[in-house]
Amino acid sequence: MMSELINNRQVLEAEHERRREKLKSLILSLHDGEDFEEIKKEFEKEFGTISAREISLLEQEIIAEGMPAKEVQRLCDVHAAVFKGSIEEIHGISGPSGTPGHPIHTFIQENNALRSFLSVKFQFNVDQFKATPTKDRREKLLKNVEILATIDRHYSRKENLLFPFLEKHGVYGPAQVMWGVDDEIRDLLRDIIQDLKDEAVGPEVIVPKIEEAVHQIEEMFFKEETILFPTAEDLLTQDEWVQIMNESDEIGYTLIEQPPVWKPKKVIENAEALLESDETIIDGTIKFETGLLTPQEIEAMLNSMPVDMTFIDKDDVVKYFSNGKERIFTRTKAAIGRTVQNCHPPKSIDIVNKILDDFKSGEKDHEDFWIQSRGQFILIRYFAVRDEQGNYLGCLEFTQNITNIKNLSGEKRLLDEEESK
Repeated sequence: MMSELINNRQVLEAEHERRREKLKSLILSLHDGEDFEEIKKEFEKEFGTISAREISLLEQEIIAEGMPAKEVQRLCDVHAAVFKGSIEEIHGISGPSGTPGHPIHTFIQENNALRSFLSVKFQFNVDQFKATPTKDRREKLLKNVEILATIDRHYSRKENLLFPFLEKHGVYGPAQVMWGVDDEIRDLLRDIIQDLKDEAVGPEVIVPKIEEAVHQIEEMFFKEETILFPTAEDLLTQDEWVQIMNESDEIGYTLIEQPPVWKPKKVIENAEALLESDETIIDGTIKFETGLLTPQEIEAMLNSMPVDMTFIDKDDVVKYFSNGKERIFTRTKAAIGRTVQNCHPPKSIDIVNKILDDFKSGEKDHEDFWIQSRGQFILIRYFAVRDEQGNYLGCLEFTQNITNIKNLSGEKRLLDEEESK
């Protein structure tokens, strides 16, 4: 009896391996430029249905074997076209997708609101502008595209809240592939907004960009709802979904009101306790070389500084970020314990690795960048953190809005009367 079970298991494992290798072979054939329709026919003949999670893990496996994430990203739309109509509908509406306040339900609500917006009001204004590009129609379309650009909130929650938990369960593929596509959509929408503000740019330039952006957005609906969300539903725990819900309001939502609070049957007490620990505190204080401070004093000091600070340890893992009143870049607690490379879009990873490699080798101790964003002049500084022996402990990212500092001149030695009241 036992030998029969063992043999059956071996057969199942062999079949699973064959199925996985065949799927990889089909995608690699697409990569090599073989005929799309022929591969689609072969896929439909070889497989009846395929689970969403298997697609996700397959892409991850191909990346792990050496194919650049950008290549998989380029093939992602092709994958979606092949897999459409053959992914198992394994989740009913009674699950998270049908539960108001659950993050999956919220993501899908946003997608549905976007679908409605794109198919009715947005398409009408695109058609009007294409037919007669008057100033009034250009302005209406510009407002529509600016509304559409709030899709950044949807993508930001996905990237900064959902992806980190998938990675904790060993699934890296969606982050590496989807984040790159999200950025392409963001870039397209920014370009369209700039074109619409420039009256010299006509519909012949703008409309094709809009059609491409809409196509990519609609393809992302499919990838999220048939691949990403079912995979996450299979893997994430109730506590993890609660953490995602609790941090979603800070980032915001796209085309929907703030969702209701989801109250799962299991009561979650202190879901953030995993991020806090008092084990290194002695008698309520921490001893430094130059004094004693309580954790409350340390946190208040760091959060009072008009800067964003993030500390990445020697293994490139995010350990801490400050939480001041005026945030410059989005940070969520889900980033804690995540490698810094996975907190950046694929196009930035080479720069991140170069900075960290220079710090670890001792070639550099700091690196500075500055950008202009939303009317602010932002200074971004990176510092190597070393112990007294010079051993590398990690990297401190220090970001500050220096717009007002740049405009300073002369001197100020006395307290202004208005400030002293």
